[in-house]
Amino acid sequence: MSNLFGKSFWFCLAFFSNLLVVKNTVFAAETTAAQVPIPDPQEPIALSETQHQLAAETDAPSQAVSVVPPPETGHSGATADTSESQLTATSNPPPPPVIASDLKQSETPATKPEKNPLTPPETAAQSPDATSMNQVTSVSQLSDVRPTDWAFQALQSLVERYGCIAGYPDGTYRGNRALTRYEFAAGLNACLDQITKLIGSSTANFVTQEDLAVLQRLQEEFAAELESLRGRVDALEARTSELEANQFSTTTTLNGETIFAVSDTFGKGAVGDDKTTANLGYRVRLNFDSSFTGNDRLRTRLQARNNARYDRPTGTPMTRTNFDGDGGSEITLDKLSYQFLIGSRTNIEIGAKGLTSDDVAPLINPYFDSAAQGAVSRFGAFNPAIYNTPGETGIAINHQLSDQLNLTLSYLTNTAADSTEGNGLFNGSYGALAQLTYSPSSELDLALSYVRSYSRKNDVDLSLGTGSNSANQPFNQNATRGNHFGLQASWRPSSRFALSGWAGYVDAQQLSGDDAQAQIWNGGVTFAFPDLFSEGNVGGLIVGVPPKVARNDIKENKDNATSLHVEALYRIQVSDFISITPGVYVITNTDHKKDNGTTWVGVLRTSFTF
Repeated sequence: MSNLFGKSFWFCLAFFSNLLVVKNTVFAAETTAAQVPIPDPQEPIALSETQHQLAAETDAPSQAVSVVPPPETGHSGATADTSESQLTATSNPPPPPVIASDLKQSETPATKPEKNPLTPPETAAQSPDATSMNQVTSVSQLSDVRPTDWAFQALQSLVERYGCIAGYPDGTYRGNRALTRYEFAAGLNACLDQITKLIGSSTANFVTQEDLAVLQRLQEEFAAELESLRGRVDALEARTSELEANQFSTTTTLNGETIFAVSDTFGKGAVGDDKTTANLGYRVRLNFDSSFTGNDRLRTRLQARNNARYDRPTGTPMTRTNFDGDGGSEITLDKLSYQFLIGSRTNIEIGAKGLTSDDVAPLINPYFDSAAQGAVSRFGAFNPAIYNTPGETGIAINHQLSDQLNLTLSYLTNTAADSTEGNGLFNGSYGALAQLTYSPSSELDLALSYVRSYSRKNDVDLSLGTGSNSANQPFNQNATRGNHFGLQASWRPSSRFALSGWAGYVDAQQLSGDDAQAQIWNGGVTFAFPDLFSEGNVGGLIVGVPPKVARNDIKENKDNATSLHVEALYRIQVSDFISITPGVYVITNTDHKKDNGTTWVGVLRTSFTF
């Protein structure tokens, strides 16, 4: 009897070693006569889900949502975040992680806004049923196991003699796949059960000395690999303990972005001879993203910036860059918002500060909608008639009507925290947006948008600094109502070319002092050339007409010429975390005035994400 149990013990030990080797290690030993390729010995062993997460976090940078995924253009009074990769609704949204580095750009920008909606996260650990394996009775039932495979005889014996090795439901064995704890426990338990039955029955199929010899030889042959794996597991456990002891927070992650920009303007603009000089500015953002349920995100963003605003020395908002703002290097709370899911298709975001129209809806301008990675001009990022509208506090809802159709609704106001007359949630300046985004395929996106805006007296800025002075204030600083209509489209016929464009129209009406009306138009086309000259780089050309007053009952506020905006840029992706973008844009008949000359703006932007 002692010999009987001794054989069982050695069989279990040898099987344990063999199963680890077959499922988890990479073999460097020579093959048998067939000399088939052997996996690399550096393939990782199967880890618990916690260890998988640790390895991902310590060995590779986290990815962001194109959502997703996938920074803002910085509204006046409300800064917009156009690179919140993961958490804004899109048509056909990819499933982003709940907490991700939203400022990390993917190699191919998402075709939806970088703020994708929260989607139910993948379960932390799959249940055994999700990848369950069915028992097979013959090794021939495993379609991916061939007689020439080095482990064929071992598998044949374990399957046909002992019936304790299973295959996947599709009839494969997947011998090079990493072994999970569930699978190992199931395989080991099956073999132990079979051994118990054999011991009890003492049939002719009992474990033979030859079988034990084969398993023992395998154990001895790969003893070095098993020892190496044991050391790697010990090292990972030590690293896990250290990280848990020193982690910043169990619920909060930190990600950030820094922009350095050297820029200058040239030519005769709206105020005659150029009066600017070359300057160096910056913008720094730190995002603290917290999740409490796994299906939510609380974002707290701090910002400090000091970048030249060219609308003042040049006399026109058309010259503004996509990341400007003279905050005097003061650290401010730039954004505070909370997102959560209702069901699997509805994402709701409530913003106390910094939630703007370009945060909440798909922008349909891949490659150029980001302040850190996209257009260097403010106008070139997206349709100003829709996404440069009043409001930074309120609520936004994204509901996925179908796999191809998304509905966005939002209400945002400027003076929600002011309780005085003419302010508050419903009496101050506001913008209410509705947008349908349709994505019939992975190459095409279309969006139809409408915004109802109200700008109270002395707080009027219809396009938030992207058109002429008259387009932003068609009735000067008198209270103004606007009906904004927009059409956006993006077509990506290949991985090396993307064509996008938009058209915007605003029907404006004066509400105080008089009842004058005005019509304001704008449009743009963008051409993107991903991987131009080198993988990861992007070349771009943007051509358009900034917001222009085509008709106005106040004659002196009607634009009498048409400015053309032409922009060229080339983003050089130095690494996953650093990009350098030289860009230049030119504006003819500056500020849509026939007596004004041409203005040039040159920019050299360097972006760091972490």
